[in-house]
Amino acid sequence: MRPGLVGGKYQPLSGHDVDRIYGTALDLLETVGMGSPIPTFIKLVTEAGGRLTEGGRLLFPRGMVRRAIDTAAKRIVVYGFDPAHDLEISSERVHFGTGGAAVHMYDPVANEFALSQLLDLYDLARLYHHMDHLNFFLRPIVARDMEGPRELDINTAYAVMSATTKPVASSFFDPAHVYEVVEIAEAMLGDTGSFQHRPFLHAANTFVVPPLRYAEESCECLVAQVHAGMMPMLVSAGQAGATSPAALAGSLVQALAECLSGLTIVNLLKPGHPATMGMWPFVSDLRTGAMSGGSGEEALLTAASAQIINWLGLPSAQPAGMTDAKQPDNQAGYEKGVTVALTAAAGANMIYESASMLASILSSCKEALVIDNDMLGMINRTVRGIEVTDETLSAETIRMVVEGEGHFLGSQQTLAMMQSEYLYPAVANRLSIKEWTAAGQPELLQDAQARVRDILSSYYPSHVPMSVHEDIRRKHPVRLAMAELNGTTKRWD
Repeated sequence: MRPGLVGGKYQPLSGHDVDRIYGTALDLLETVGMGSPIPTFIKLVTEAGGRLTEGGRLLFPRGMVRRAIDTAAKRIVVYGFDPAHDLEISSERVHFGTGGAAVHMYDPVANEFALSQLLDLYDLARLYHHMDHLNFFLRPIVARDMEGPRELDINTAYAVMSATTKPVASSFFDPAHVYEVVEIAEAMLGDTGSFQHRPFLHAANTFVVPPLRYAEESCECLVAQVHAGMMPMLVSAGQAGATSPAALAGSLVQALAECLSGLTIVNLLKPGHPATMGMWPFVSDLRTGAMSGGSGEEALLTAASAQIINWLGLPSAQPAGMTDAKQPDNQAGYEKGVTVALTAAAGANMIYESASMLASILSSCKEALVIDNDMLGMINRTVRGIEVTDETLSAETIRMVVEGEGHFLGSQQTLAMMQSEYLYPAVANRLSIKEWTAAGQPELLQDAQARVRDILSSYYPSHVPMSVHEDIRRKHPVRLAMAELNGTTKRWD
């Protein structure tokens, strides 16, 4: 299995449906526009032919939006610290990652929730480094032990960049923090200006406050991210029935309009700058108003979002795997499986929040990350599909077995395809009842706990020299203890 297998076989919308959603989104941008634009946005759009109304709404002519779509990067590279982990984002190539802003960690041993901490984030990123089917890491949790936005932004980015050589992402409260994090990244890379050539950290930017209004601080950060060479994911996260229409089609229209406004801004700032379209239309349980991340409607919306963005030829970024279950149980399994599988089958380029999330993305769990990695491998196997060739049609093999031993267990083809045709789980149990009983009836969660402990007690990243870490810590408010970086921590004794 490998990242970037091609999806797109599942399409919940007809071509006519997609065209109508797109046309309605363009109409909204042209006639209703976006509220609360920052001065930079107003200048860019009005100089390019747009208009600011007396009510302060920024209108985007459809020709301007279409030019932005034509100009936008269609193929982008999501960089890792190590080039071996670079991802090509194009067409309907599928990749899995984490994400979220959970404020709790679930401990299945104690069966309790605790406020998420910086060490939890660092541990999740270290675990991610060893998960074969996770290709990028956006911080799943908020480090609640940090004081103030600067400390939070700096330490979040520092922790994830220190933990792995695979692609990572973070978010920002202030544009000044963007440049400070780039300075830290360049220290890790070893050369001033190197981040422009290898921007191994990208940004999740929720730049809108639905419906159709900009978030000022996030928009200022968006400008800084583009100037700094950082790839933004343009996130619109309306909640159906609350901050976006209860009608699913209307929710898609609004999310598309909001994301297209952001894409237009990015390409007016720097034509062709890499950015992904983060249509994240969320679902409400209309009986209570609570978010329902594991619903069938959420699966439909994320898959449809991927289909629309692929139809436009743009890089897509959707969330899936946001179960409403509080524990990694049966409910978590089927909700994650349905939402992620449909989104992958629709060909979403980057699927965020696909592992570790619980409680409608209010909580994360280390053991769930390990379990979900098995699920993602299975889903990716379905994306890969069935290869039909002269060899795999197996006519000669069938003939030989019929004329010979009468079974395929020892055939050359069976032995040759054990690894190439089949994927095996890392923690899921496939023992027979007898074998399982003899082994002491092990539970999936117990095996996941053992895997977590094995990785976290032995893997301490070394891609950044300790002398560089020490230099960074003298200049920036880093709170991660050196013992966690050099492996002298006593946490796992």
